[in-house]
Amino acid sequence: MNKIISNYIQDNKQGILDQWIDRTKEEADDRVVRLVSDRVFHATSKEFIDLIISNFKGSSKEYKEKLTDFAEKVVRLGWPLTFVTKGLHTFNSIVFEAMQKDEIIIPDNQMDFVIEFDRWAAPMSNEIVSIYSSTWERTVSLQKMALQELSAPLIPVFEGITVMPLVGTIDTDRAKQIMENLLKGAVKHRSEVVLIDITGVPVVDTMVAHHIIQAAEAVRLIGAKCMLVGIRPEIAQTIVNLGINLNQFTTKNNLKRGIEAALELTNKKIVSLEGAK
Repeated sequence: MNKIISNYIQDNKQGILDQWIDRTKEEADDRVVRLVSDRVFHATSKEFIDLIISNFKGSSKEYKEKLTDFAEKVVRLGWPLTFVTKGLHTFNSIVFEAMQKDEIIIPDNQMDFVIEFDRWAAPMSNEIVSIYSSTWERTVSLQKMALQELSAPLIPVFEGITVMPLVGTIDTDRAKQIMENLLKGAVKHRSEVVLIDITGVPVVDTMVAHHIIQAAEAVRLIGAKCMLVGIRPEIAQTIVNLGINLNQFTTKNNLKRGIEAALELTNKKIVSLEGAK
């Protein structure tokens, strides 16, 4: 019976593919269809049908490799898991209905075919979910690592003066990254003054302040001064209400004033040359 289904799919592959694409586009979220061009959608759909067929024939190793490659591709395309699993159900429905129409499936053997379809489809669906999930987790992990590397850059702006602009929420993991980048960067750039710019940090609570204070203390221990800049009025009010002590910091409300203060601390200043444009 497995061979009957396999042969029918291969003999009617193009018609099944066309129906599958039409029905999938009708039922899919518009966002899914808009993510890729028609050419890519058709090519990926064909690959999906080939993958299903390879589940009927070929070695388990070959099928697993194809399934892994396909899962990685749909993750890159941004297709949700429900779209893929629903696509498998749609494929089964198209083949089953076509075989009924061609009277290969009749009332006398219908239940046997239902069982056979479920026998190969259920493990495949589970395998798709497992590989898709692991692929997605790996992708997210790599993206997280890349973001962490960019989340706390230390930028030299003048000799002896560096700036660390912080944007977004600061959690414990990111605080460790900030500390590591701050210390390594301060030594690498021979910083005398380090400005931590929190203009882009939406919330400064006790935990965030604690992490910043630790970072400032670490910078002080390696011989540099730390300045906190970008303190907006609402952040200042929050710090006061929480009773957070920032006495060990020089604080400025924006980066411009912070750099001006840093220049004074390092006995430097910016001057306008007479006649310069």
